[in-house]
Amino acid sequence: MLSTSTDPGIDLSQFVEGGDGISVIRGGGAIRAWNGIRYRAGLSAKNVGATKLSMNVATIPAGGVAYAHIHVDFEVMLFILQGRVRHEYGPGLRKVVENVAGDFIFIEPGVPHEVFNMSDVEPVVAVVARSDASEWENIVSYDRQTD
Repeated sequence: MLSTSTDPGIDLSQFVEGGDGISVIRGGGAIRAWNGIRYRAGLSAKNVGATKLSMNVATIPAGGVAYAHIHVDFEVMLFILQGRVRHEYGPGLRKVVENVAGDFIFIEPGVPHEVFNMSDVEPVVAVVARSDASEWENIVSYDRQTD
């Protein structure tokens, strides 16, 4: 699995209001980082007891890269709120798709991909939903020389 720079001491449940069937996080500030991406607290097994889903707002800084990786046995859907992003994907990362604010993206399980912010001045901001409540624990790094 890819290493994270997440502070293991952060209790994500501190951001949750409610309970008894509905949990709320207000704002959720960018408090965690993984593989070149900053994440708000979001919703996951770590704070609301989710068993099948997680959801965050992710930011890739200007000029940033989320290095090549594979989602193991879970789907990802993204909605780009701000910025321009390029995915290099597939075997050897030889395919390319570019997306802008307003685009939806679906990534199937097992598809190797690397994500690039195409701007040197503007961050990419996206809503990220996963069919894995553990967020990024089931992600492995990918070497484009593999295929």
